[in-house]
Amino acid sequence: MTDDPFKQTEANRKVLLVPDGTKERLDAFVARQMGDGVSRTRIKALIGKGAVTIDGEPATEPSRKVTPGTKITVIVPEAEEAEPEGEDIPLDILFEDDDIIVINKQAGLVVHPGAGNWTGTLVNALIYHCGDTLSGIGGVKRPGIVHRLDKDTTGVMIVAKNDAAHQALAQQFADHGRTGPLQRAYKALIWGRPRNLHGTIDAPLGRASDRIRRAVKSRDSADADFAITHYNVEQRFGERPDGTALASLVECRLETGRTHQIRVHMAHIGHPLIGDNLYGSGFKTKANLLEEPAQSLVRGFPRQALHAALLVIEHPATGAEMRFEAALPADMSELSAAFDR
Repeated sequence: MTDDPFKQTEANRKVLLVPDGTKERLDAFVARQMGDGVSRTRIKALIGKGAVTIDGEPATEPSRKVTPGTKITVIVPEAEEAEPEGEDIPLDILFEDDDIIVINKQAGLVVHPGAGNWTGTLVNALIYHCGDTLSGIGGVKRPGIVHRLDKDTTGVMIVAKNDAAHQALAQQFADHGRTGPLQRAYKALIWGRPRNLHGTIDAPLGRASDRIRRAVKSRDSADADFAITHYNVEQRFGERPDGTALASLVECRLETGRTHQIRVHMAHIGHPLIGDNLYGSGFKTKANLLEEPAQSLVRGFPRQALHAALLVIEHPATGAEMRFEAALPADMSELSAAFDR
């Protein structure tokens, strides 16, 4: 292999021969053949780095169909130490064993390092807490991370502590509970009251004009990602005779896990989250309709009112179904109580 970005040794080089009758994508075939806990996500990353060749030629497309009789060589680099350093940041730990750690994430905590947030993240806290046991398969800046919550979203989040757990959890999240027990439920305080107390929002999402925002896209758009949210109105605040309301507490359950999905979907049907300045800034003046102390609480609410209340998973090692719940955080509870007066 010429111009190989990785040093090849017998320990990190694996040669795979494609048997007759194989009709798989390259990334799926390689991940299945490796058989040592290497995930499909990592294989895609290795393909992108030029670490996978087919008959001596670099492979570039993870979706390429493999051809029977060809020889695939995979160079798996030795695990890198996570670049972020551990920081003693308090964590609200709901459960922990040798395979997973489940936390109730606080508001204001960024999940992984990035532009403008190289320290003080959940990853820094996890490295400090878990030390050498933390999985590095998600990349040096995302060790153990299999899903994420926005900086200002609170609630239940699970992290893998080894590669096998990471792979098993990633598969569950990719499946979105279609064939397994995975469930995710969120509580959100929204403006108004949806016309229907129960409903499904089926609206593809993609990037908006800027780097941060997401937007609903037409189904034939090249960057449209399938996205479905189910919602149920649990409480209505300031309800009027015509059936409308000033605000509502809703539970949202996801069939997909797109960036900002709940925030964009609720805004799309005309009921953005309270405190969401990115997707609901046009609703700020609605605070004028509220009585005190709700008016002051809304004006000063520093984040989108969104909380990951429930996560159900299959334990990656034991196979047991596990249910984790986190009650509404104090700020959302206080706001709900003010609305209910």
